[in-house]
Amino acid sequence: MWELISNDLDIILLPFISAIIGWGTNVLALKMTFYPLEFIGFKFEGIKAIGWAGLPPIGWQGIIPSKAESMASKATDMITTKLIDVEDQFARINPTIVAKEMESSILRLAREVTNEVMTKHVPMWKLLPNSQKEKIYARAAEEIPSVIEEIMEEVKVNITDVFDLKAMAVNHLTNNKDLLNRIFLEVGDKEFTFIERSGFVFGFIFGIFQAILWVYCEAPWQLPVGGLLVGYLTNVLALRMIFSPTNPIHIFGFKIQGLFIKRQKEVSRGYAQLVSENVMTMDNVFTQMFKGAGADKLVKIIEKHSKEGIDKTAGFNSSLIKFTSGTDTYDEIKMIAVNRFIEAAPEQIHIVFDYAKQALDIEETMYVRMTNLPPDEFVNFLRPVFQEDEWKLILTGAILGMIAGCLQLLLTTVL
Repeated sequence: MWELISNDLDIILLPFISAIIGWGTNVLALKMTFYPLEFIGFKFEGIKAIGWAGLPPIGWQGIIPSKAESMASKATDMITTKLIDVEDQFARINPTIVAKEMESSILRLAREVTNEVMTKHVPMWKLLPNSQKEKIYARAAEEIPSVIEEIMEEVKVNITDVFDLKAMAVNHLTNNKDLLNRIFLEVGDKEFTFIERSGFVFGFIFGIFQAILWVYCEAPWQLPVGGLLVGYLTNVLALRMIFSPTNPIHIFGFKIQGLFIKRQKEVSRGYAQLVSENVMTMDNVFTQMFKGAGADKLVKIIEKHSKEGIDKTAGFNSSLIKFTSGTDTYDEIKMIAVNRFIEAAPEQIHIVFDYAKQALDIEETMYVRMTNLPPDEFVNFLRPVFQEDEWKLILTGAILGMIAGCLQLLLTTVL
């Protein structure tokens, strides 16, 4: 047998070709999991008038991008249920510090709005001496910190009504498919490299058995079938080795555990940093608060405390305005001022971004909690990439392997 093998180059090359098939199919299958971001191919529209639904599309879109919303939802569920408690995080924010950070900016806005509104709606404002106006501004300066604190206190109490973390994250990731890919690719960077390289190793091993079988039964069907099996088995084995066993087992003195689970601490740091810097940014958080489903609740909180602050600031002058210009005019002035504050709030809040980032401490919180997760929960940060459409990844590898086997057969026949 060995003499036959040594004299037949085709048999000698079988393990090496099988190794290349194993490596190539794994690389292509992984690329097809993440790319392209958008569908490339042909879509056939139906004709409603005749009840024809059209033909299935011919083309490809990466598995992850094609199910961006579902994948984003799964990734976000892990964050909201295992890593971040919104109420706990926002409890760390000190309203007094927020008030101090925003005080000077809000005071400038208050002076501007007061002067603008009073000049337009209260003619006697122009006749007031500057010293009297300064007293009103001074009263505003006294009230502003407490108004900001009261707003922040109520926001903290109602934070789950004002801020929807899951909606923010899912929306952001769904609209940024490249970022969604990055999260999974960076979290599973070494595991994906292992899948690619293991394809070569497993392919070579299977190729040896294939070569031995070829010696005893030189059947043309072996190459396509062998390619299919190599493409299939290399993917299956690689996936199993990444996630299993969940808990370490010892065999002959060696500790065996899923490759991804072994890197829990390393992965946790990278994941926490990536999410905190690209998803749970202060800009995204506060944009969600001001423009998300809870925005109306936030506006009502700001409106309520702003009106109270204006009444306290106006003091005796409110009665004077009502007497000279009418109660309706005073209420209109107050509402205009409140609306100006509400409109300016999204821009004004940028002032506290640095403090909020430090206080919320998203990255460190996620890192600590993710590091302490039990292995069976930790694997779910990468498992969704394969779990929902694992069969597609494996089938793709098998089909690519069979195609490579057919080409191998063609070359063998020609040469």
